Amino acid sequence: MTQATAATLAIDGGSPVFATPVAFMKPGLLPQDVEAAHQVLKSGMLRSAKKCEELEQRFARASGARHALTCANGTCALQLAYGTLLEPGDEVLVPAWTYIATVSMVVAAGLKPVWVDALEDTMQIDVNDAAGKVTSKTRAIAATHLYGMPVDVHAVQQLAGTHNLKVVYDCAQSHLATVDGRGLGEFGDVCTYSFYATKNLGTGEGGMVTVNDDTLAYDIALLRSHGETEKYLHERVGFNYRMNDITGAIGCSRLDRLLDETNARRRAADHYDRVLNSIQGLVPPGRTKGADSAWHLYTARLDLDQFTCDRDTFTRALNAEGVPTAVHYPRSLTHQPAFKGLVTEHPPVAESLSSRVFCLPMHHELDGATIDRIGQAIAKVASAFRR
Repeated sequence: MTQATAATLAIDGGSPVFATPVAFMKPGLLPQDVEAAHQVLKSGMLRSAKKCEELEQRFARASGARHALTCANGTCALQLAYGTLLEPGDEVLVPAWTYIATVSMVVAAGLKPVWVDALEDTMQIDVNDAAGKVTSKTRAIAATHLYGMPVDVHAVQQLAGTHNLKVVYDCAQSHLATVDGRGLGEFGDVCTYSFYATKNLGTGEGGMVTVNDDTLAYDIALLRSHGETEKYLHERVGFNYRMNDITGAIGCSRLDRLLDETNARRRAADHYDRVLNSIQGLVPPGRTKGADSAWHLYTARLDLDQFTCDRDTFTRALNAEGVPTAVHYPRSLTHQPAFKGLVTEHPPVAESLSSRVFCLPMHHELDGATIDRIGQAIAKVASAFRR
């Protein structure tokens, strides 16, 4: 694709590249998903039952895990992970660049977050930085496979092995991502997933915990459901974090086509890479060696030294051209008021990413022609603001 010549931006009264904006996501249900939920409603079995069990069995196989346990949402999944693996006061290495739930549940469990910077290219947790922050109180590392791109799991596992750390992978955005052809459920002590409405496998709400240790699976199951070992016998204090069968049925229905939709996202990401590499000042997301992303989000970076505007001005202009964008995330977690008093430093790469990243439309229905036109809109905006 060639660079666009200077043209009047739509935000300044020019004609937009897209008269009708491109869809940013395609999270809607198909008729078969609605019918799956309807069948549960007709049955009257609304609690966690056979459809949740089916989703657990199928998702365990799809992710490469021995056990999978449904739960109410991805945040509950994290709470179940931390609550079974760790004790209050333990230090946990956490990414400064991720969604808040990864770390808020660390704090909610009475654990101490130790902030780790991100890598510039993949935007994943920097394991070398993590290694320099291990202390005698460090008990675990929490790593998010952010945007659907796996972290360097081999480096994480090596660090964990060296220091006898537990590993929690937040896979909320990375359903069916792989490393060396292996599902993410094969790695770490616990993997947690979100089925929020906009996720690749979206059920409205809902989550999953996967593990490979039988005893840990038992402990998580207890914590998930009031610590109950048999009816009205409670071995420990627990929660009600169960999924219901309506959600489970939607998850099973959507899982039928998740692999095909994920592969379509991968083709779209490859096409985006080619387009962005042809536009000066735009940087496509880096890829972890050996990893195959689920591409929940396609997150580009701006080289702000090459433009006369900031990221927000750039994206407003792009939105006016009919290309919706989103910012994941506008600040690193060390700047969240919720963590006031828990921050002693602001990791610099995470700090820098917060002013440069933006997400482009990504879903399984994107075709090459549409991505080329999105590239024309980006090139048009970039040309108008280039130094």
